[in-house]
Amino acid sequence: MKKIRVNTSSPYDVLIERGMIENCGKFIADTVKSRNAVIVTDDKVNSLYGNTVKKSMEQNGFNVDIFEFPNGEKSKNSDTLNRIYDFLCEKNITRSDILIALGGGVVGDITGFASATFLRGIDFIQIPTTLLAQIDSSVGGKTAIDLKGGKNLAGAFKQPKLVICDSNTLKTLSPEFLSDGMAEAIKYGMIKDKALFEQIASRNYNTISDIIDELVYKCIDIKRQVVENDEFENGERMILNFGHTIGHAVECYYNYEKYTHGCGVAVGMCYITSKCCCDEVFRRLEACVRAYNLPTAVSADISQLLPYCSKDKKRAGSNISYIVCPEIGKAEIRRASVKEFDELMEG
Repeated sequence: MKKIRVNTSSPYDVLIERGMIENCGKFIADTVKSRNAVIVTDDKVNSLYGNTVKKSMEQNGFNVDIFEFPNGEKSKNSDTLNRIYDFLCEKNITRSDILIALGGGVVGDITGFASATFLRGIDFIQIPTTLLAQIDSSVGGKTAIDLKGGKNLAGAFKQPKLVICDSNTLKTLSPEFLSDGMAEAIKYGMIKDKALFEQIASRNYNTISDIIDELVYKCIDIKRQVVENDEFENGERMILNFGHTIGHAVECYYNYEKYTHGCGVAVGMCYITSKCCCDEVFRRLEACVRAYNLPTAVSADISQLLPYCSKDKKRAGSNISYIVCPEIGKAEIRRASVKEFDELMEG
């Protein structure tokens, strides 16, 4: 087993090992005092792993209930959140009890937000089952739901008590969702680790599984470093948003139906790099993105996407922050007025 300690204001461990989901109850019992829990998951993940996690927890002395909602980004909203709250009330969950986020990024985000706000805060544990959730959204404490005005606009910082990453769960991912996670892996290489980018670029969608455990560890460790330096995103942590300003706009424009988060990020990275960096950096990024069956552009005109960027949570007053990688492995935070950003992207 590999373990990464994340030393934030509420420190926790990320455990990485194949097959550990079957014994997750032991690790959870070793971490928390409570023995009363609710697993929050979606219908797809519940059918695959819900009973496994519930059984393991019950074998370790937990009383467990499961709340299930329809899979997909369109469920990451206030309606689902309120249904979670009602379920927790129905099950008499108290401040000493815990939530278990079992699933991908949507499950982790909405469960974390519920744990941050229900009874003004209860503990939760992440069991991410997608590549994107394992290497990115399960670590760092960002939780949120989407609003009609945009993605992740209502949220809170809430660090988990423990993160359990079992690479075996990635075997059940559809090709679309493996690619989805690889967009975030490419992002890590671009912003912080040229050697990681080269490792990813030397492979493709069909061969990356050979090093998936190493990849998960490296990406989480990069995020750990950034989050420890800037837990509440006042500076360096912004570099983790490389590709996300345009990426979120792509998701919103297509109503969370045509493009996954990873696809949006891939497009966003390519768009901003084509406008701000040399041809060599853009060419290498574009080739890497394509090698993992990710899009480099969308049919919508950039003028149709930009209104969503102005609603992004990275906007402050009339200015917006965006991330550029002038060279592979190095990120810069740049700021511009919304008008200047629009002119840059349309130029």
